[in-house]
Amino acid sequence: MAENITKLPVKIEKTATPTPQMWQPFESLRREIDRMFDDFGGGLWRSPFRGSFFEPFRRGEAALAALPAVDVTETEKAYEITADLPGIDEKNIDVKFANGVLTIKGEKQDEKEEKNKGYYVRERNFGSFERSFEVPDSVDTDKIEATFKKGVLTVTLPKSAEAQKAEKKIAVKAA
Repeated sequence: MAENITKLPVKIEKTATPTPQMWQPFESLRREIDRMFDDFGGGLWRSPFRGSFFEPFRRGEAALAALPAVDVTETEKAYEITADLPGIDEKNIDVKFANGVLTIKGEKQDEKEEKNKGYYVRERNFGSFERSFEVPDSVDTDKIEATFKKGVLTVTLPKSAEAQKAEKKIAVKAA
């Protein structure tokens, strides 16, 4: 049985994009506000950034909406970024490279409806994420590829020919 592997386009842009460091002040502010709410009521008050009362029941969806799990590995010939994106369709994934930063964006749209005797439930879950990675200069940016298979996005960043040269062993001398 043949498995479907979808190749996703990687857009290379020459425009200015925000770097991960630009968001650090906002993350710091969010953590401070969360800490203030925790300290103020001993955990009885809900922080405005932590979601609703039912948050513990929806941690799976909330975690996806925040940031997906990502593995970054390096081989002799390439770097590889693997992101777990269950429930997301490949048409809702966007991979871009601009100004030395690789950005992965995605959006999940899920709607469930259940009708049974005595009750009716209709849920809509929407969430988006964006992850950015600084790309080393040793990457051949014209050959970056992205594939999507069974809910897993794999972005391959091949190293340039110079970066793939054999490593040089340096002898350690006693002082």
